[in-house]
Amino acid sequence: MDKNTIIGFVLIAAVLIGFSWYTQPSAEEVAQQRMQDSITAVTREKAAAQRDMADKARRSAAAIQAKADTTAAFYNAMTGTAQNVVLKSSKLELTLSTKGGTVGKAVIKDFKDRNGNKDVTLFDANDQSLKFMLAGKDMNIVTDELYFTPSGVTDTTVTMTADAGNGKSLALTYRLGKDYMLHVSMRVTGMNGLFAPNCNSMDVEWTDKCRQQEKGFTFENRYATLTYHIAEGGTDYLSETSKVTDEEIEDVIDWVAFKNQFFSAVMIAANDLGANAKMTSIPLEKGSGYLKQYGAKMKTFFDPTGKQPTELEFYYGPNDFRLLQRVEEESTFGKDLELQRLVYLGWPLFRIINRWFTLYVFDWLTGFNINMGIVLILITMLLKFITFPLVKKSYMSSAKMRVLKPKLDEATKQYDKPEDQMQKQQAMMAMYSKYGVSPLSGCLPMLIQMPIWIAMFNFVPNAIQLRGESFLWISDLSTYDPILEWDTNIWLIGDHLSLTCILFCLSNVLYSMMTMRQQRDQMVGQQAEQMKMMQWMMYLMPVMFFFMFNDYSAGLNFYYFVSLFFSAAIMWTLRKTTNDEKLLAMLEKRYKENQSNPKKMSGLAARLEAMQKQAEELKKQREQRFNK
Repeated sequence: MDKNTIIGFVLIAAVLIGFSWYTQPSAEEVAQQRMQDSITAVTREKAAAQRDMADKARRSAAAIQAKADTTAAFYNAMTGTAQNVVLKSSKLELTLSTKGGTVGKAVIKDFKDRNGNKDVTLFDANDQSLKFMLAGKDMNIVTDELYFTPSGVTDTTVTMTADAGNGKSLALTYRLGKDYMLHVSMRVTGMNGLFAPNCNSMDVEWTDKCRQQEKGFTFENRYATLTYHIAEGGTDYLSETSKVTDEEIEDVIDWVAFKNQFFSAVMIAANDLGANAKMTSIPLEKGSGYLKQYGAKMKTFFDPTGKQPTELEFYYGPNDFRLLQRVEEESTFGKDLELQRLVYLGWPLFRIINRWFTLYVFDWLTGFNINMGIVLILITMLLKFITFPLVKKSYMSSAKMRVLKPKLDEATKQYDKPEDQMQKQQAMMAMYSKYGVSPLSGCLPMLIQMPIWIAMFNFVPNAIQLRGESFLWISDLSTYDPILEWDTNIWLIGDHLSLTCILFCLSNVLYSMMTMRQQRDQMVGQQAEQMKMMQWMMYLMPVMFFFMFNDYSAGLNFYYFVSLFFSAAIMWTLRKTTNDEKLLAMLEKRYKENQSNPKKMSGLAARLEAMQKQAEELKKQREQRFNK
C-alpha cells in the first residue's frame, strides 16, 4: 500500500467521523425522541388491549349466542323449580330430581352404615352427577340444564319429560325392578331435523365421590376401584392407590362401576359405552368421609329419529356374588355382563378355588343361619380335614429324617471340611434313598396349602355376609377389632391395635418355633448351624405380618389365627402319636430289603450311589497324587 492510498483512507475516516458528530441530536432532541417513543409504545399497548377486549367481547357474544342457539328449542325447559320424585322398593330407595331428570340419591335398605344408621346412603346430590349431552346441527342439549316434568308416577315408575314446544320433547322413563336394578329408557320426539344425518351417539358424563362406608378407611380403600367390563369379555379396573385422570380405555366397554368395598353403582348400556372412554380415579384424604373421586366420560347409542330408545340399566346395591349373578339374569339386555366380578376372588388359580369350592362351602354353611365366626371355624376345619393326608405325609417324611439323623451323622462325619460338602450331600441323599425316604415329600403339602391361604386372603375381605356380624369380642368381622385406639396416626401402625392381628402374629411365632424345632431335629452338620442363623428371619416374619394386617378385617385375621391353631394342634398330635422306635425299625427293614434286592432301589438312589462311589474314587486318586 503506497503513501497516497493511506492518505485517502485517513481522509475518508475523518469525513465519516466528522459527519457523525455533526449530525448527532442534542440532549433536548434525544429526550424529546424518547418521550415520543414512549407515547407511541403506550398507544400501541392500548390499541392491542382494545383489540383483545373486542375479541373477548366477540367471543363472549358468540358464546352467549351459541348458548341461546343451544337452548332455543328448550327455552321453556330452562327455567323451573327443582322437585324430587322418589322410587322405592323393599331394598332400594331412589330420589330423582326434576332438574336434570336423573337419580340424585340412592339409599340401600337394611344395611347399617358406619354410624349405626339402619340404611346405607350410597350417594346424594352433593356427591354424584350424571348428564347426557346431544350435539345437533345448530344446537346442543345438556340434560342437567333442563327442568323435566314428571308423569306416570308410581312407587316404581316415572317418566321425566323436557318439553321443547312444537311437538318436540326429550323423555326419560324409569322403572325400578327387584334386586336393586333400575331400567332407563331415553327417547326424543319430533327432533329428527335438529341433528346431523350421521348422528348416532351421545355423550355421557358421570361423576361420583365414593363415600367411606366402613370403619377402616385404609382397608376399605384397597377394595374401592373404578371397574369396567370389556364388551368382548373380562373386567379391568383403575389403580386403587394412584391418581388417574382421564385415562383412555381403548377397548369397547358395556358397563362401568363406581365401587367401594361392599357396595357399587353400576351403569350398563344395552348397546355399549363405546371405545376410548376416559376414566378418572383420584384418592381422597382420610377423614374427608370419602374414598375416591370417580369420573367417566363415555359415548352410547342415540337415535335422533326417536324410533329406537337409548336403553340403560343401573345397579345400586351390595357386592354379593350370588345376588349379582341373579341381577344379570334379570337384565333385559341379554348380555354376558359378568357383574359378579365386582366381588374380587383373586388371580386365576385362587379365583378357581374360591369360585368352585369356597363359595359353595360358604353358601352351604351360611344356609344353617349360624354365626359367621362359627362359619369361619368350620371352613378352617374342613380345609384341614381335606389336607390332613398330605400334612401327615409331610410330617412322616420329616419324622423319618429325624430318626435317621444319628445314622446320617455317623455316615457323613468324614465330610466335615468345607470342600467336602457336595460329597456329604450326595452321601445323605444316597442314604435317604436306601431307607426309602424322600426329603422333597415334605414340601409338596405346603405348596398345596399355600394357594388355599392366598385364596382365603382374597375371599374373606370381599364377603359382604361378614359385614356387621359380631363374634365373641369382635363387633364387626369385616373390619379391624381395636383393643386400643388413639388420634395420632403412627407410621406403619396407624391409629389402633387390632386384637385378632396380635393373636394371629403370636400364633405364627409359636407355630414357627414348632416347625423350626422339627426341622432342626432332622438336620445334619452344618445344616443345623445354618438353621440357627435363619431363626431370626422366622421370628421377623410375624412382626412384618403385624404391620401388614393391623388394618385388615378381623375376619381374615381370625381365620389365620384359627388355621395356625389347628395346624399346631395337628403337628403336636402327630408328634405325640408317632413311635420313633417302630418308625426306625420299619426303615431298617426297608433298608435290608433294598440291600438284598438292589433292583428295588429307585433310579435316583442308584444314580446317587454311583455318584458317591465316583466321588470317593476321585478323592482317593487325589490323595494318592498328593502322597507321591
